[in-house]
Amino acid sequence: MKKTSLQLLHVLIIALVMTSCQEKAEKANTSDAEAAAVSESTSVNYTVNVTDSQIEWKGFKPTGTHTGTIKIDNGNLTVDDGRLQSGTFVIDMESIEVTDLEGDDKMSLESHLKGTVEGKEGDFFNVNQFPEATFEVTSTESLAAGKSRLSGNLSMKGQKHNISFPVTISNEDGVMKIESEPFTIDRTQWGINYGSKSVFDNLGDQFINDDMELKIMIKAKKA
Repeated sequence: MKKTSLQLLHVLIIALVMTSCQEKAEKANTSDAEAAAVSESTSVNYTVNVTDSQIEWKGFKPTGTHTGTIKIDNGNLTVDDGRLQSGTFVIDMESIEVTDLEGDDKMSLESHLKGTVEGKEGDFFNVNQFPEATFEVTSTESLAAGKSRLSGNLSMKGQKHNISFPVTISNEDGVMKIESEPFTIDRTQWGINYGSKSVFDNLGDQFINDDMELKIMIKAKKA
């Protein structure tokens, strides 16, 4: 009986590990900033519809996760022969919202993330000093199954790095949609070090994972 219970426990652990691996988002390739893509003379301008565009985020810690959204402030894309050529969009860091909490807990975490709590300004995004982040397209690459790999410089909290991740791009009736699959970035590469085991010692289980998950959704209309 004891042996059977141990075998069942072993199978359950393997199943849980396999499920965890399957659900983990792909990590974005991160490198030094690159030259932004340049539009051609034949390119057509598209203006980002900020109402229908946003970034979803997810943070991880040993006791669970937190989820939320960030709004897009403005942006422009250029399209040549129906394909994304270049573009930039501005991320409103002051719009950070937590979606898995309510009431005082929601307000407390949002304030901490924004850095609007006295003495904790630099823990996360410090929006008073860095109210905006930007993403500028550097290249696109066609992949299989109608997907593309989008590369661009992400500037955040005074740091700029190039990231690339899989997206689905569609362009119909003068509307371009860019939707990424969930992907992760290492927040410490942008100086967001709070609770990081790779930066601080003796945190025990009171740490926050370096990898944060993002999902980008952009909709732009032909100008």
